Amino acid sequence: MAKLKYNRVLLKVSGEALMGDGEFGIDPETVGRICGDIKEGIDLGARVGLVVGGGNIFRGVSLVATGADRVSGDHMGMLATVMNAISLRTGLENQNVPAVVLSAIAMPEICETFSQRALIQHQAAGRVVIFAGGTGNPYFTTDTAAALRACEMGADALLKATQVDGVYSADPKTNPDAERYDQITYSQVLERGLKVMDAAAISLTRDARIPVEVFSLGDVGGFAKILKGEGRSTTIATE
Repeated sequence: MAKLKYNRVLLKVSGEALMGDGEFGIDPETVGRICGDIKEGIDLGARVGLVVGGGNIFRGVSLVATGADRVSGDHMGMLATVMNAISLRTGLENQNVPAVVLSAIAMPEICETFSQRALIQHQAAGRVVIFAGGTGNPYFTTDTAAALRACEMGADALLKATQVDGVYSADPKTNPDAERYDQITYSQVLERGLKVMDAAAISLTRDARIPVEVFSLGDVGGFAKILKGEGRSTTIATE
């Protein structure tokens, strides 16, 4: 079994990533590819927790922009993450990877309710734990949920899979002169207003001294590479 740089990780996947080339919803082929990458990492011996967003189904901020209630919008977004979590659980189980969904919002007919005790038990049993429902509270993003769950599971690192290969000074898709960072500190991310994660998530990982690796979800096999300390990514850590 390969020697890993990170043995226990929290992987954050955006909801938009599940759309594939579509404009909405869940693309089964894309979900299968993502789950295949996760399986590759698990086969190396990694313990994995997973947080997924809900932007492919519903974005609460879009509802708020029309003048609607923020709390209602955020609750709808949380429900979207549960749908995505169930999709990822199915994709993993189709590849013979045991997985369980723990939701911050109680819905026992659909999935288990999150508790740290349940998290520890499922991890000990070798299951991928998929955290759904965000933090269970409005006004917090799924990035913050990922940082919180990384702390609760004792992760060696938080791995954020994005549409680009790291952290840039600006959006490289619209600004070809954007500077890419190989390494950057938590404080620099906050001071420069970089949009890789919200301030609450960065502060949580900084306080817990959990490094954040930002890499491209489009790099097939990229998850396993990051686990081994290889591949192309930006590391957010202390000085």
